[in-house]
Parts: sequence; structure tokens; C-alpha cells
Amino acid sequence: MKRKSHQSTRHTATKSVLRLPDLEHAKAAVLNSLTSQDAQRGYRHAIDEFVDWYCSERRLAFNRIVVLRYRSHLESRQLAPGTINLRLGAVRRLAYEAADCGLLSADLAAGIRRVKGVKKLGVRLGNWLTAEQGQQLWQAPDKQKLKGKRDRALLALLLACGLRRHEAVTLTLDHLQQREDHWAIVDSVGKAGHVRTVPVPGWVKFELQEWLNAAGIDRGKLFRRVHKVGKTWGDGMTEKSVWHIVKDSSKAIGLDKLAPHDLRRNVCSPLPCFRGRTRADPVPSGPHVSADHRTLSWVQAANSIRGQ
Repeated sequence: MKRKSHQSTRHTATKSVLRLPDLEHAKAAVLNSLTSQDAQRGYRHAIDEFVDWYCSERRLAFNRIVVLRYRSHLESRQLAPGTINLRLGAVRRLAYEAADCGLLSADLAAGIRRVKGVKKLGVRLGNWLTAEQGQQLWQAPDKQKLKGKRDRALLALLLACGLRRHEAVTLTLDHLQQREDHWAIVDSVGKAGHVRTVPVPGWVKFELQEWLNAAGIDRGKLFRRVHKVGKTWGDGMTEKSVWHIVKDSSKAIGLDKLAPHDLRRNVCSPLPCFRGRTRADPVPSGPHVSADHRTLSWVQAANSIRGQ
């Protein structure tokens, strides 16, 4: 009798417990799939926090039950619902990329993706500056020093134009142009590659010109590092430097919990620090000329709530 030939079939066994190299490989796949630097920074931070928690436990399988435990851990830290949902979104993306790379079974990845986020109850208005606080903030740095002039110009730009940190540090002299007798930041590339034009009030242009004249900048980026001896060096500054500038200036006026992104909320509010804007400095209207036309509606709604 002829012996039947049994073909040996190889089964690729997927893992349920991911080790640190597997998690790092899936994390790299997640970051490579993102194009925005802001999204990469947020996902990297969220994934690193999950990996630290995951590796601190004993032999946890990467499945739906573990992600639910992680959600309970985030809730115990009393984080905001938006923050928790952002962290869970990064974990879902991590599971999806791990399954796509063959490190995790498709069933486990599907179970993780079915984990629901935390329900948002109400609307968080965040930190808002009063009229006097907005004026005191950008006037807090010492204008007699070169670093103080740079900080005043930077804070004025963040307050009046609603720029993000990475948008402010990437601004060049070519972006600052005069259109129809008014100064504006032209063709600024923002989050997710959005190109927009932002009007610049006259008092902000004055502070910028004071900094540019004192630093002797005639080309390249607007803001540079300032050495302890009072001289500029390098061809730019980092986003972390902007964070420290806002923190130091806010502490000087007695505000401890103020972040650079909080300054964007005051663009549509009538701060008296905008008194330098006269009829000669109107704000152009239109969807292409605004601080951020996608968020203007909720900012105006928040202003109406504050007024009530």
C-alpha cells in the first residue's frame, strides 16, 4: 500500500502577551502612519504611558479586558474624558498595527477596538484670561532686556493671532507681509497641513519690530534663542521654550495653571490688550482669514455663555 503523504502545514502562531520589542515595533508602525507632527507627539506620549503601565503588570495578555482595566486606571487618575479617550484611541491604533504586523491575532485586535471611551458630560471651557490678565501677561517680561523683548513679541503674537507653539517657532520674515495697508501672517501652515492667513494688529507688529531691530534679524525665522549674556544664537527656538516662556510670565502675574494653548481662546474675546487695534487695523472676514475658522464657532459660543 502506498503511504499517504501528509503535507506539513505551518501555522503562524500569534501572540497574546506582547513583549517590549513587540510593543516598540507596533509603536513605530503607528507613528510612521501619521503625517502630522502634533499627532505623532500626542500618540507617542499616549503609547509610552500605556507601555509603562502594561509592562508594570505581570504577564498581562493584550486583549479587551486589559484595555478595560487601563481605562479604569485612567479614570482613577481623575483625567478629563477627552484625555482618556485620546489615550484609548492610541491603544486601539496600537492594537490595529500590531495585528497588521502579525504580532496580535485579529480577534484580539477587534475586541480591543470595541472598547468604548468615556462619556463626556458637559463642556469644559478651560482657562480664560480676563481683560487685565491678558494685558499683564504680555507686558510681564522686562522690555529693557533682549530676552524680554522677544518674550513680549511672542506672547503678543500668541494672544492676538491665536497661533500654536509650532506655528510660532516656524514663522519667518517671509510670512509677515503687508496686504492692503494691513499686516498679516500669510500662508502659515498649521495643524494637519492647513494653510491660513492671520491678521496682525498694529500693536503686535510694533512689538515684533522692536524685537527684530534689537536682535538684528533681517532674514530667516522670527524668533531665536537668546544667550544669558544677552545675544541671539542659532537659527530658531524650540516649542518647549515657548512653553517655558508662557509658564514664567503667567507665574509672574500670579497664574499657575496656564498653558500656551489657553491663549488661543482669547482671540475672539474683547480683551483690552487689543486696544491698539483701531479702525486702521480691521480684522478681515472670511473662512480663509481667521485665527482658526474651524474653532471660531465654539469660541463664540463660549463667549456667549460667559456673557450670560
